[in-house]
Amino acid sequence: MAYNQSLSIIFPVYNERDNLEYLIPQFSNLCTSLLIEYEIIVVDDLSDDGTSELLKELRNNNFNSKHIIRKNDRSLPKSIMTGIESSKFESVMWLDADGSMDIFSAEVLIKEYLKNPNNYYVGSRFVSGGGYKGQDANEKNFIKFIKNIKNSEDSLIAVYLSLLFNKALKKLINIEINDLTSGFIIGNRKNIDSSVFLKSNYGEYFVYLVNDLISKKQNIVEVGYICKPRKFGNSKTSNNIMTLIRLGLPYVKAAILCKKNHNKKKKF
Repeated sequence: MAYNQSLSIIFPVYNERDNLEYLIPQFSNLCTSLLIEYEIIVVDDLSDDGTSELLKELRNNNFNSKHIIRKNDRSLPKSIMTGIESSKFESVMWLDADGSMDIFSAEVLIKEYLKNPNNYYVGSRFVSGGGYKGQDANEKNFIKFIKNIKNSEDSLIAVYLSLLFNKALKKLINIEINDLTSGFIIGNRKNIDSSVFLKSNYGEYFVYLVNDLISKKQNIVEVGYICKPRKFGNSKTSNNIMTLIRLGLPYVKAAILCKKNHNKKKKF
């Protein structure tokens, strides 16, 4: 078979067995249909929900998945870094394994990347075509929008805090990226520095990553996607407003540090 491209797809996980059960076949079928040579790397922070057994079963059914178990500490950024370092292809993509970044959104990002592999493509909730959990594509009815969110695991306050928070980060760091908490990206691994993951504890790595890519004159294109409600399992974050604020502080710190580095470079 003649392939158009090759791609390593990374899922950092902790207890996402039920989601992986449908995500891995979906992504495998998508890559096959697009004539992409692929590998799916599941980086597992020692799940205890039967993830290992599932992946063995999927491999036996010829789904090309690799299972890496991290035993030392539970860390989203380090899991992603491990996946990148373990990838056999130059092109890498990573996304959450909770179903919020669905196969249709991933297909759009992959197709855009295939058109121009020199760019990095970020799935964004805050540009045209993007939206929040519980919101259908092109949803204009605000009351229905609220009902949809109430029927999901998210709260309305969490959704709007996320919007306001990203606007604040964008203004603070002064770069033209709208979704600085995305974590949904595809691009070439050669420009991705491991330091952005090592100095992070959670999703704030994405602020460092985007800033670092821009400082290297890499072009980042945001592609709108509708962030779906989690399909199975429980969220790793909370909708409690104080918890959301506490989780947001590392992002603010990351933006401030990036801004300071910008100012230092301007002086030289």
